[in-house]
Amino acid sequence: MVEATDTDVELARQKKIDDWLPITSARNAKWWYSAFHNVTAMVGAGVLSLPFALAELGWGPGIVILIMSWIITLYTLWQMVEMHEMVPGKRFDRYHELGQHAFGPKLGLWIVVPQQVVVEVGVCIVYMVTGGKSLKKVHDVLCPSCQDIKTTYWIMIFASSHFVLSHLPNFNSMSGISLAAAIMSLSYSTIAWTASLHKGVIPDVDYSYRAKNTPGIVFNFFGGLGDVAFAYAGHNVVLEIQATIPSTPDKPSKGPMWKGVVVAYIVVALCYFPVAIVGFYIFGNRVEDNLLISLEKPAWLIAAANLFVVVHVIGSYQVFAMGVFDMLETFLVMKMNFKPSFVLRFVTRTTYVAITMFIGIAIPFFGGLLGFFGGFAFAPTTYFLPCIMWLAIYKPKPFSLSWCANWFCIILGVALMILAPIGALRNIILQAKTYKFFS
Repeated sequence: MVEATDTDVELARQKKIDDWLPITSARNAKWWYSAFHNVTAMVGAGVLSLPFALAELGWGPGIVILIMSWIITLYTLWQMVEMHEMVPGKRFDRYHELGQHAFGPKLGLWIVVPQQVVVEVGVCIVYMVTGGKSLKKVHDVLCPSCQDIKTTYWIMIFASSHFVLSHLPNFNSMSGISLAAAIMSLSYSTIAWTASLHKGVIPDVDYSYRAKNTPGIVFNFFGGLGDVAFAYAGHNVVLEIQATIPSTPDKPSKGPMWKGVVVAYIVVALCYFPVAIVGFYIFGNRVEDNLLISLEKPAWLIAAANLFVVVHVIGSYQVFAMGVFDMLETFLVMKMNFKPSFVLRFVTRTTYVAITMFIGIAIPFFGGLLGFFGGFAFAPTTYFLPCIMWLAIYKPKPFSLSWCANWFCIILGVALMILAPIGALRNIILQAKTYKFFS
C-alpha cells in the first residue's frame, strides 16, 4: 500500500507543478490562437532585411532560396505538429521532451536545450535593441528638431513594458498581445512594400552584386543565406504553443494546431515575398538592411510603421521569453526544489528581462553576432533537427519519399548551418572597427 501512496503523492506534486508552469497550466486555446502566436513568433522585424538579403543573393538564387525556405520550414513544422502526440496518452509539450524521446534522456537534452536557449535568448536581446531603435526612429522622424536621446534610454523605455508584461502567467493570457503583434507585422510589412512601390524605381537602379570581387560576392551570398534562415525561427516555440491546445483521443491537438499553422504561413508569405521582391526591385543593390530606412518619406507613414514594429516586437519578445520562463521555472521547481510561488516567478522573470536589457544596451551590434551564433542554432532547430527526429522515430524505408525528403532537408540545413556563420563572421570582422560597447 505504501508504494501506491508514494506514487500518488508524486503524481499529485507533478500535477500541481504542471498546473503552475506557463506551458502546461492552460490547455484551452483555440486554433486561431495557434495562428497568431505562430505569426508573432515567425515574422520578426527581420522581414525588413529580406530585400537586403535578396541583393546579396541575386534575383534568381534569392527567390529560389526564399521559396524553398518557406516550403522546407512548413514541412518541418508539420513534422513537429505530428510528433507532438505520437505516443498515445502522452504529449511532448516542449521541444527538448521530443528530443529526449528521439535521442535518449541525456543526449536529447544536450542536443536541443543549448540551441533552443541560444535562439530564444538571442531573439529576446535582438528585440530589445530593435524595439529601442524603432522607438528612437519614431521620435527622430516626428520631431527632427528635438534634442537627440541616446538609444540606451530608448531600450530602457522599451524594456519597461516587459517588466510588466512578463508576469502574464501563460501563453493563453497573452493571446491579446499576440493578436495585436500579428496584425502589426502584416501592417508594417504592407507599409514597407506599398510605400516602396509608390516611391517608384530609383534612378539608375542596379541589380548586380554589391561586391565587385569574387570573395566579396561569395561571402555576401553566405550572409544573405543567414538573413533568410533567421526569418524562420518560430519552430523553437511551436510545441510549446501546441501544448496550450486541448486534446482528446478522438480530437487530437494536431488538427486545430495545423489549421493555425497554415493560416500563419499564408500570412508569412504575404509579409515576406512582397517585401523582399518589391524592396529589391525598387532600390536594387542600394537597399538598406532595414527597408524602412531606405524610405525617408512620408514622415508620418515611416513613424507609423516603426511604431507597428515596436508593438510587434513587444509581442514577439513575450512569445520567445515564455519558453525561457518555462525552462527556468521547471529547473527551479523540479531540480532546485523551490516552491511554486508568485515571488519565485516575479524574481525569475524580472531578472531575465533585466539581463536581456543590459546585454542589449551593452552590445547594440548584437544583430551581427546573432548572424554568427544564429547560423549554428537557427538552422538546426528549424531546418533539419525535426527531420533527424522523424528519421530516428519513424524509421521510413530507405529511398522512400519520406526518407528522401528528410535527407534533402538535412543536407540543405547542414550546408546552411556551416555557410551562414562564415558570411556573418566576415561581416563582424569588417565592421569591428566601428563597434562600440555601451554606445
